Amino acid sequence: MHGGAVYYHDSGSRGSMIAGNEKCESYLLFHHETVLGNTSRAFLYFALLAYCFIGLSAITARFFRSMENVVKHSRQVVKVDPLTGAETIEYEKVWNYAIADISLLAFGTSFPQISLATIDAIRNLGNLYAGGLGPGTLVGSAAFDLFPIHAVCVVVPKAGELKKISDLGVWLVELFWSFWAYIWLYIILEVWTPNVVTLWESLLTVLQYGLLLTHAYAQDKQWPYLSLPLERSERPVDWVPAENISYRRVNKFHQEYSEVLKDEEEGSEQIVDILMHSESMEGPLIYHNLPASGVSESSSHHLKSGIILEEPSVLAIWKLQFVEAYMLERRDSRKLNNMCLRLARIFWQLLLAPWRLLFAFVPPCQIAHGWIAFICSLAFISGIAYVVTQLTDLISCVTGINAYVIAFTALAGGTSWPDLVASKIAAERQITADSAIANITCSNSVNIYVGIGIPWLIDTIYNFIAYNEPLRIKNAEGLSFSLLVFFCTSVGCIGVLVLRRRTLGAELGGPKIWAWITSVYFMFLWLIFVVLSSLRVSGII
Repeated sequence: MHGGAVYYHDSGSRGSMIAGNEKCESYLLFHHETVLGNTSRAFLYFALLAYCFIGLSAITARFFRSMENVVKHSRQVVKVDPLTGAETIEYEKVWNYAIADISLLAFGTSFPQISLATIDAIRNLGNLYAGGLGPGTLVGSAAFDLFPIHAVCVVVPKAGELKKISDLGVWLVELFWSFWAYIWLYIILEVWTPNVVTLWESLLTVLQYGLLLTHAYAQDKQWPYLSLPLERSERPVDWVPAENISYRRVNKFHQEYSEVLKDEEEGSEQIVDILMHSESMEGPLIYHNLPASGVSESSSHHLKSGIILEEPSVLAIWKLQFVEAYMLERRDSRKLNNMCLRLARIFWQLLLAPWRLLFAFVPPCQIAHGWIAFICSLAFISGIAYVVTQLTDLISCVTGINAYVIAFTALAGGTSWPDLVASKIAAERQITADSAIANITCSNSVNIYVGIGIPWLIDTIYNFIAYNEPLRIKNAEGLSFSLLVFFCTSVGCIGVLVLRRRTLGAELGGPKIWAWITSVYFMFLWLIFVVLSSLRVSGII
């Protein structure tokens, strides 16, 4: 921890140490933090933890937009008719839908948990016992993904609107590997080598992520012997439906910050600049309204209602990201007649302002098909995850709460917030439920195969080279119990999704009353997991 903080690798001994020493000498930035009482410090660190989760939510929207640009990338393919020899030019998506869901969407939204677990493993190098912060967070994150996120997604569609999984085969493959991931983890901890993780076990854990990708791709391509013979409906050509676009005149404030904006008169026709926003309000794009006269049909510009739209330079878009970061009142805020609601919106935007200014440094997703923005977003997520690990240590230190309890409750929910935001956006904007639900099931697989596999691989390799010893798991019994509870409750969750498919014809949406009943049921399952796991760790059961 920064500034000479003390690390405690054993979460159980940490609680007893606090009982004997009421003063926690660890601190985040300044030693003067220790002057405050434990109650004040706990409130401060919890507030900072919540603010970090707000930052994760803010960067997720930008991450999701960059990922969409990556997935939408097409390549030109020349096809020759075997009969006539005529050549036709077609455009094919570079990314396979199933692979994009598992690798880009699931891996990206699980990156906070993966970063946290990896940082926890690196901090524990040289210790024969694995840190409990990473595994506890990932198992708790799996429960948060499966229950609360499903609870949100099922009520997101408009009343009566149904969104179903179009490719059941791919989803069943993803679901199988998701369940197997937690069975595999239980086998490691309780069957093969109880309370110990060997180098080969950690290596096999990581390699199974490759098997998941291969199997999902084989199912998507309907490879014989490797795919399930299930019919599937066609997924839409576009990954997301077309967005409705609204236009408004820009003021002088925007004109000062954009090299694209102009306001001129040419003859009797006035040229007016407009600012274009998508419904998601993510990343304003400036366009120039040119006179429609004299435009040939072969023009590369898009003609809509007499408006020719010219794409601005990337530099102009990047400048506007910083302009938007400074703007407190947006269009939707000005429409609010209730002063209290308006003040609450302004207060929320003030909270977001530092994050928006920081994330404005992320390059626009128009560069390199969104890859640079995608990577930069992951870097910011990793940085926030590092701060979260520091705050978790401090909270456990000043309160005496078992770090494992904090991991699968507060940390699991906070670091899974990008998963919730991404699935909610997918459920809102996409025509089918494939990506929204695939993000949940695939994130759970990624949590184990990558999020736990890579940290354990780092520790086991170090222990093998330095001590020729395996990696020991201190809280293996509590982790195994959480896995059993999660497995039982997840069966109830998947059973309801199957029932909705058979009765309503879709997993998400439908009549609002049934959607809300399903949502409450999913949240009840999550509470069962949290309560039972907490009681087990506390030694009550």
